[in-house]
Amino acid sequence: MPLDAAPVPWPPVAEVRVAFDARGVTSARAEGFADAAANRAVTPDDPVRVASISKLVTGIAVMRLVEAGKLDLDADVSRLLGWSLRNPAFPDVAVTLRLLLSHRSSLTDTIDYVLPLDADMRGVLADPKAWDAAHAPGTYFRYTNFNLPVIAAVMERATGERFDRLMKRLVLTPLRLRACYNWDACAPATKTRAVVLYRAGQPVKDSAEMIAACPVTPARDGACDLKTWRAGANGAIFSPQGGLRISANGLATIGRMLLGKGRLGPVRLLSAKSVATLATPLWTYDGTNGDTERGFYCSYGLAVTFTATSRQGCLDDPFGDGRTRIGHAGEAYGLRSGLWIDPKTGTGVAYFATDVPDGIRAAGSAFTPAEVSLAKALP
Repeated sequence: MPLDAAPVPWPPVAEVRVAFDARGVTSARAEGFADAAANRAVTPDDPVRVASISKLVTGIAVMRLVEAGKLDLDADVSRLLGWSLRNPAFPDVAVTLRLLLSHRSSLTDTIDYVLPLDADMRGVLADPKAWDAAHAPGTYFRYTNFNLPVIAAVMERATGERFDRLMKRLVLTPLRLRACYNWDACAPATKTRAVVLYRAGQPVKDSAEMIAACPVTPARDGACDLKTWRAGANGAIFSPQGGLRISANGLATIGRMLLGKGRLGPVRLLSAKSVATLATPLWTYDGTNGDTERGFYCSYGLAVTFTATSRQGCLDDPFGDGRTRIGHAGEAYGLRSGLWIDPKTGTGVAYFATDVPDGIRAAGSAFTPAEVSLAKALP
């Protein structure tokens, strides 16, 4: 594939791209290895940790609970959590699901959002360092992974269900997806097809040995007993911000459901109204009202990113054609991923690449050369 920047130090270990429309997959391509050590070629059906695309799928589940009357986007989440969630600098301003999903809650990632199994999230979030003391909730966009563990805790409290199992019930099973948040809820056969993530040629996530170990971040004493789970005590256990393991074909299925305004074949997962809510920006950069991360985020909704913002400093168009698409990107452990749909043309693309070097951007873009190449590839 042609790149838009200087050659990178090494090519990705794996690249997968699936294009689709509302009727089905229109093209699929896979190159490289799911597991280089085992010489196992990657396919579009192999599950991979898609990083922050997980947020979009969590957002879809939230909307299902809103439709069921279990959640209210604009209610103070403290009511369900059972304790007061407040920015200490703005104690009178409520934090809601709408603010958490749109990264305007004033939470930050200045403290670690990857919590051990036995962590008390309430105590962690009582630390003023977790919050932006300069901006009240609702006034500033700051992309923050910690928003999602809070959302997961609220979902658990509203339903009494473990987050990973709740996600299977609400989204993954209805769409017949062989996917899971972290590995505990995935079938053994799915685990054997896992895509290993690499940095500089070294495995860093989801090798067979890593999967055989604790499927979540162990407790502080090293224990890995998921029976200690308590609803809402620690929403970080199953990595709602980035722990979804799903194939590129699986991502395409989610994209097709969104193109179908909540319907996929005979399955009505969301109402058209809920999809329209997801597809509505809640924040757009105006030059002062948020941190764009060097032009990467310039328009955002309920766990949904909007591309091609026409504002100086915004470099959020991996396709390079100026068209608005909705979806989400992912980045972690050397992986780059994307799920994007174009509602006007009724088309979309899902892709990922592994072992992508950090700190390299395509010319004129906030995205890496690998992402730009995968996004622009034809058809």
